Amino acid sequence: MEKMIQNKLDPVTFEVLKNGFVNLVDQMSEQILRTCYSFVIYNRDFSSALCDAEGNTIMQGTQDIAVHVGTLHLTAKAVIEDFGDDIHPGDVFLINDPYRGGTHFNDVRIIRPVFHDDRLIAFMQSNGHWADMGGSVPGSFDVSSKDHYGEGMRISPVRVWSKGEYLQDVANLLVSNMRVPEERLGDLRSQAEATKVSEKELHRLIDKYGIDTILTAFDEVQDYVERLARARLKELPNGTWETTDYLDMDPEIGDGLIPINIKMTIEDDEIYYNLEGTHATIGCFLNSSFGASLSGLYAGTKTFFPDIPLNSGFYRVIKAHLPEGTVVNAKWPVAVSGFCSGPYEKIMNACFELWSHVVPERALACSFNLEYLLIGGWDTRSKYDNFFMWYDWMAGGHGGRRDRDGANAMSPVFGAGLSVQPCEGQERLTPVVTSKHEIIPDSGGPGKYRGGCGIEKGGTLTNVTDTVMSVCCDRSRSVTWGIFGGLPSNPHGNWLNPGTDKEKFLGAFFSNLKVEEGDSFSRPSAGGGGLGDPLERDPEDVIEDVIDEYVSIERAKKDYGVVIEEMDADLDQYKIIERETKETREYIRMNRQKWLNEDVHVVHKMYKNGKIDKLDLIRRYGVLIDFATDSVLEKSTQQFRDMLQRRSVAYWD
Repeated sequence: MEKMIQNKLDPVTFEVLKNGFVNLVDQMSEQILRTCYSFVIYNRDFSSALCDAEGNTIMQGTQDIAVHVGTLHLTAKAVIEDFGDDIHPGDVFLINDPYRGGTHFNDVRIIRPVFHDDRLIAFMQSNGHWADMGGSVPGSFDVSSKDHYGEGMRISPVRVWSKGEYLQDVANLLVSNMRVPEERLGDLRSQAEATKVSEKELHRLIDKYGIDTILTAFDEVQDYVERLARARLKELPNGTWETTDYLDMDPEIGDGLIPINIKMTIEDDEIYYNLEGTHATIGCFLNSSFGASLSGLYAGTKTFFPDIPLNSGFYRVIKAHLPEGTVVNAKWPVAVSGFCSGPYEKIMNACFELWSHVVPERALACSFNLEYLLIGGWDTRSKYDNFFMWYDWMAGGHGGRRDRDGANAMSPVFGAGLSVQPCEGQERLTPVVTSKHEIIPDSGGPGKYRGGCGIEKGGTLTNVTDTVMSVCCDRSRSVTWGIFGGLPSNPHGNWLNPGTDKEKFLGAFFSNLKVEEGDSFSRPSAGGGGLGDPLERDPEDVIEDVIDEYVSIERAKKDYGVVIEEMDADLDQYKIIERETKETREYIRMNRQKWLNEDVHVVHKMYKNGKIDKLDLIRRYGVLIDFATDSVLEKSTQQFRDMLQRRSVAYWD
């Protein structure tokens, strides 16, 4: 509960220093952008933080990605716990341990203690995603891993600079177990230098304002955020809200969605999250550790309070119970590298749904799932002739909002600050040529407010040998859903050599797939879920979607009941057939609940006979099939239909 806090700083000094701390962290980010070696980090898969002497976050930056929120203070505390009084000026520590508050092994944190007159006063922390940490596959994302030994180096807090002396033997020991070690060393030095830049800036502030004022500001910026958050919560109703989202499956079980249950209670000025009822850990790497799941709760909540600064003061108002041994709190040595495509975004999107009931003016439907594609092997181009890593994430659609459509072709909510990697840069650095990168029509979930559209990205391997491909994704079965009557988008899934005799559906996650020169691939991402009943969408908005090629004429009729005649596509001339639109909407309204109760095998037969398509399966009938084997997923279908009843049907007339 809130306590009375007496400010010691005058408002002007407080405001100047609060923003000075933000600027200090942003200077770290700018330094990393200019000196990092990894193309992944250059495209903003990193975050930075200023922490106090106890490891509490004083401030994060303005463009840090969501997945690192609420974890940087935990890894700072891990360093304090392990080294205690054995921390000195000039020391720099490294940690990537997800079981000690981190996320996954690729997120490497470089932590520099800051001293003033031999007194430890702060920690500077730079976290960057290293493209490879060793392990069984290039990129360190092995779907089949059941424990962390196949996922790469687990690094508990270790000193890499001691009193200013670079411990080259320690650094070499670490990177020698990683692919492209020279790149890893470059990122290590880049992140370390970034913390040095921010250390210098902090000392400048100390010289100007005095150490006592700075230390007071450390406390007061956290107290300020706590007071602000509690005040906002007091304006909201007390109550409890509950929802469930799903992972696609446990590979060891097969059919059956994996539930992640979240109950949220607001009690006066605090939030309580209880994830009791969540499924036990599963037999692949789509599990999450405690710190990463806690971050999902923090980030999902923070989305609905965008104006509140981010530091440990915000974390004080949130309490969480994450049952041990579940997919949201996996214990060592359970594999967790795929948490980002697994529980993390499910937790965030579930929070979006819960908060949409509490703060409906900010309502937001489910967004597409993060997808990583990793290709690693030998680059045989004459100027390179070396090991390469092609490491890419997809853009996709965000969910429909209270009064507007979801955003198209966005970074995942996992990392809203991420940049879409430029194809030209990828092609210069790796022997992979991008052949397609375009918006997918009909991929946005139908609703009164449509979900944003997804993207299809395709590529071809050129000069390669000894090369393998891996994908980390989800929502091929737990398809991105709508709320308040909205409908789902499209399922994730990847294709190898599409349109050829060697065409093969690969699904949403796989690893260590051998590929050769000339092989091509296609990666469609999902759109966002719709918000509100699609039959309530203004027909004029539907025809604009057709003009913009976000929605096809066929699906305008099937999903929205809007019948459109093409007059001249080149001139964007289309016409709404009003009488048929009225009749079609009434037909859909009368039959759509019956469609969701149709026998799954009858529906599957219609699909095989070409009478309905994949989007009909998902949106009209709520039927899930395994597209690789063309078999019905009966248990998953029932769970998916139950979800549609709760999120969609319950809001229809």
